[in-house]
Amino acid sequence: MKRVYFDNAASTPLLPEVIEKMTTVLTECYGNPSSIHFFGRKSRTIIEESRKTIANYLNASLGEVFFTSCATESNNLCLKMAVEHLGIERIISSPTEHHCVLHTIEALDAKIESVQLSVNEFGSIDLNELQSILEADSKKTLVSLMYVNNEIGTKHPVDLIAEICEKNNAFLHCDAVQAIGKFDVDTSKNKISFLSGSAHKFHGPKGIGFVYINQDNIIPPLIHGGAQERNMRSGTENVAGIAGMALALEMAIEEKEERKAKILSLRNQLKLGLKELIPEIKFNGLQGEDEFLYTVLSASFPAGAKTELLNFNMDIAGIAVSGGSACSSGVENTSHVLEAIGHDPKRKTIRFSFSHLNTMEEVEYVLQKISEFYPKNLGVE
Repeated sequence: MKRVYFDNAASTPLLPEVIEKMTTVLTECYGNPSSIHFFGRKSRTIIEESRKTIANYLNASLGEVFFTSCATESNNLCLKMAVEHLGIERIISSPTEHHCVLHTIEALDAKIESVQLSVNEFGSIDLNELQSILEADSKKTLVSLMYVNNEIGTKHPVDLIAEICEKNNAFLHCDAVQAIGKFDVDTSKNKISFLSGSAHKFHGPKGIGFVYINQDNIIPPLIHGGAQERNMRSGTENVAGIAGMALALEMAIEEKEERKAKILSLRNQLKLGLKELIPEIKFNGLQGEDEFLYTVLSASFPAGAKTELLNFNMDIAGIAVSGGSACSSGVENTSHVLEAIGHDPKRKTIRFSFSHLNTMEEVEYVLQKISEFYPKNLGVE
């Protein structure tokens, strides 16, 4: 049976070059990077070269980049330690943030005031509302907003958000997981306080991520133990994972425009094909130029006899997609993002997410299968 993977927003395949790099490190660079002998120094060199790659991409200094196990850990570190040690009294976020941010804020509820900005039907925040809240009082505030939404692809105007935060002396935390390697992320230009990334979203390995912490906002570690990562994150470093992440990012940067052009052509073809097959279909999130994450197409199918089985039928046909985020328990629940934008619960949303490894033939296969189990005359019940 043919297999098509259109769930790249959940996780991307490892590139062969990354596998080769990691295999070499695993077999040849086995020394503990904290050891002072040759083998330790060899591993340490790999870590620092990888740190330089990520710092250069972010336009950050080497001392502002720290390696973690994933973006969830990075986000927990920034939010919790900012409250504990920077005197944050209020966190402003939105209802469409990733659960690792929303649930962390919930865990801090007894210590802070939590404010959620309203979002419109496209998942966009109101910048005037953000500014008004910040101007209303002088509470020490952390604004936590993601760069682009992982479910519907809406892109926040990070430049403008950063300006508002800077003018009002607020810290800015940005979950940039879906943006890394796809957009230019400049932490010096945007005056971002904290930013997180995860390797498996840009064809690197799972279990490795990073956090950017602006040198003006030094916080203590979340995990205590040894003095790894300059006392910011204890535990022996995942050298092979770090090396794989750095190479994956290097390749993403070098091939960014070429990848984007190919992915956009796939996305546009699928979008056009779905419109032709199902006139009642809608697309969640912003769709204008430079307003969306081009690797994501969130399609809202009209209610009908087969709509509830759509995801299941696609899996049977060998097509991997998502009904929303894949970061819960493996059980498909109602998406908090779709609820926040007022999505009709009778309709069914499928998130198609692409990579440069996908092909036009795969798009045509998906359209063929949808035409088979979702006929044009299905209509709305």
